[in-house]
Amino acid sequence: MAVEDVVAEDQRGVAAAIQPSARGELEITDVNAAYLRQGQLEVEIMGRGYAWLDTGTHDSLMDAGQFIATLEKRQGLKVACPEEIAFRSGWIDAAQLESLAQPMLKNGYGQYLLKVLNDRVY
Repeated sequence: MAVEDVVAEDQRGVAAAIQPSARGELEITDVNAAYLRQGQLEVEIMGRGYAWLDTGTHDSLMDAGQFIATLEKRQGLKVACPEEIAFRSGWIDAAQLESLAQPMLKNGYGQYLLKVLNDRVY
């Protein structure tokens, strides 16, 4: 399960009532539990192919970056590439994707965008 921006969008003041944990931090799980008790939290199980990465410390942020780098290297696909998502969702067409790639053709990202135009990924 994942909750995005719940603290930033906390209209009911739940986050303000949360006390720091033994680690001295405000825990998102406490906010989630409060919303769940109030019946104000929609929960969806993340299926296969999803990963939740805690990036609350320097080490965990480095671990997350390494995880993404490993996935991209082994699969030959980018994770969360906005241009690719827009193209595959039909929000932009092939010409627009190619136009976005042009200024970046000297780097791997721009080359990846052109590859997206020709590859079929299911």
